[in-house]
Amino acid sequence: MRLSTLGTALVGLAAAQASIINYSAVTGYFLQDEASTDASTFDYTAENFGLIARSYPADKNHKKHESLTQWERFYRQVTALNDHSPKDVEYKVLFLGRHGEGWHNAAETYYGTPAWNCYWSELSGNSTASWADATLTPDGISQALKANEFWQKEIDEQRIHTPDQYYVSPLTRTLQTANLTFTGLDLPRHSAPFKPTIKELLREGISIHTCDHRRSRSYIHKLFPHWSIEHGFSEEDELWNGVTAESSGAQDIRSAQVLGEVFSASPKSKTFVSITSHSGEIASILRVIGHRTFKLNTGAVIPVLVKAEKVRGKASTTSVPWEVSPHCTEPPVTSVTACVCPSSAVPVTTALATGF
Repeated sequence: MRLSTLGTALVGLAAAQASIINYSAVTGYFLQDEASTDASTFDYTAENFGLIARSYPADKNHKKHESLTQWERFYRQVTALNDHSPKDVEYKVLFLGRHGEGWHNAAETYYGTPAWNCYWSELSGNSTASWADATLTPDGISQALKANEFWQKEIDEQRIHTPDQYYVSPLTRTLQTANLTFTGLDLPRHSAPFKPTIKELLREGISIHTCDHRRSRSYIHKLFPHWSIEHGFSEEDELWNGVTAESSGAQDIRSAQVLGEVFSASPKSKTFVSITSHSGEIASILRVIGHRTFKLNTGAVIPVLVKAEKVRGKASTTSVPWEVSPHCTEPPVTSVTACVCPSSAVPVTTALATGF
């Protein structure tokens, strides 16, 4: 199958599978749920991951709930929701973590978003940095280590229930972020070990940017040989082609499919799930579950309580086509508010770079 048609085929399959589950965000538990919380200034490490200090219906079932931390009580509340829900309804808490700053983020800041989108992002890098499947910058490493320190603080002080399962996007910046965030934590007794599963569909929105072109399965395995790579993961990236880009609608169908895989991979008793991904993919997941828009800064984390309900009926087979993305063949003349290509370099829809 040609790469130009593979994306449409994938999202068509995703639509058929994802429509059998309805997802909804259960609000009222986290500050990030509330319209009054400003995403641009919110610091999850200063706000207990955003968990609101409140009482829960499950408190009445524990006579000494006052001695429990907020996170211990919240875990009991989620457990009670699952215990009393019908067999076709399940609740999970997703810790959606954005990767730390990558070299592609730094390059976009340097060149400006219009110029980045219409030219520089289609290259593999410049004379000082490479951003094809970008690695973390020093600041990105610091952000991931900050997350590591905060998780340990929550374990020590809040006795937080650590993730029962870990999932990671296959792009290098997310692999590095997850490794720095969770490796070396002094996990509570009987906690699930940090051994993530790498999932293709948790990757960033697939654009023509080389930062969205993942490396080979062999490279990923060599980087983290003890991590699990999902069954069917191809050796080379069969989704990125440098010519067509995934639309928001297509990405949302993909996100619904991967959510279905995450929910079906574990019983109700495994309620806390870590997903290390990207700003665009996390935004897509939030749309799929009906959560308010909440743009994460690099390295930030948002927990969400998700209700998944299986519904009966014929699955939809609607597919969403991908889009062609014109871009300059030389650096733009101006890009303060919009990209203007040189007259000798009119926009094209062919790939400028192959990535690696």
